Amino acid sequence: MSRKPVKDYQTVTADSLLEADVRSLVRLSIAEDLRDSLDWTTVCLIEPERRGGCQIVPREEGICAGLATLAWIVDEFDADLDLELILTDGQTLTPGEPIACLRGSVRDLLTSERTILNIVGRLCGIASLTANYVAAIGESAARLYDTRKTTPGWRLLEKYAVHCGGAHNHRSGLHDGFLIKDNHLALAGDSQGPIPASTATTKALQWRGSQIERLTAPDIVEIEVDSLEQFAEVLPSKPDIILLDNFSINQLREAVAIRNERKSPVELEASGNVRIDTLPAIAATGVDRISSGALTHQATSLDLGLDWFDSNLS
Repeated sequence: MSRKPVKDYQTVTADSLLEADVRSLVRLSIAEDLRDSLDWTTVCLIEPERRGGCQIVPREEGICAGLATLAWIVDEFDADLDLELILTDGQTLTPGEPIACLRGSVRDLLTSERTILNIVGRLCGIASLTANYVAAIGESAARLYDTRKTTPGWRLLEKYAVHCGGAHNHRSGLHDGFLIKDNHLALAGDSQGPIPASTATTKALQWRGSQIERLTAPDIVEIEVDSLEQFAEVLPSKPDIILLDNFSINQLREAVAIRNERKSPVELEASGNVRIDTLPAIAATGVDRISSGALTHQATSLDLGLDWFDSNLS
């Protein structure tokens, strides 16, 4: 049964927040490479007036992500370069076919080369892996989401790449959603034990309702459960989403059946042990959402290169 999402987390796009993170990472990359000094090899061997052009070329198939960051990278390097984008993020990469061109100072091209390839290659790798996961879902109505298992400092960039690969973004941080986990239940309790999951859910729903104007509390309340008994306890509280953590395939099917029988509007999210080989079976259970940290922490960078097409432009 296809269900329209009642609410969803914000999609990461190439906006001012992403730009700020990219620029911060580029500044760190510049510090790593130059340390307030010079690119000695380039300065030694390349005359300052030398002009040239190169293309960013993929060596393998995949999905494009990160081209939207190139202008910010070039600007942060204060590079004397003109940028031409041939593809746009989300398009398919063909080995040997250029995706962007850079023309201008050869010194600036050589100094910025590794940072450009590191960032764009990493994002293309995530987008490509994500696209493979999305394809594995097939005709199921389940939607695939990322997690917060991202590289520190790269959160928005990696989630942007997931979006380019065709999946959805889960919460970007602790600030944009109530997500009640087992540790919250345990630590919110007392000497008698954890507080009940239903109590925590109700408290979050009440907090959202009473505080949203004053504190701009996030709109989504989600709770993680690890058993069918806990699921049955929480379902009547009607959080927006119930995360079914490490449920077996049979348990997922049973949870979906209970939810549907009660005609509950709550969306169900499967998480844990989500791999590309387990994904089809999970999607077939009827859950609405599937979240996987593998989209970011298991992705490898796509092999990109800079191919020179003119090393002495006038």
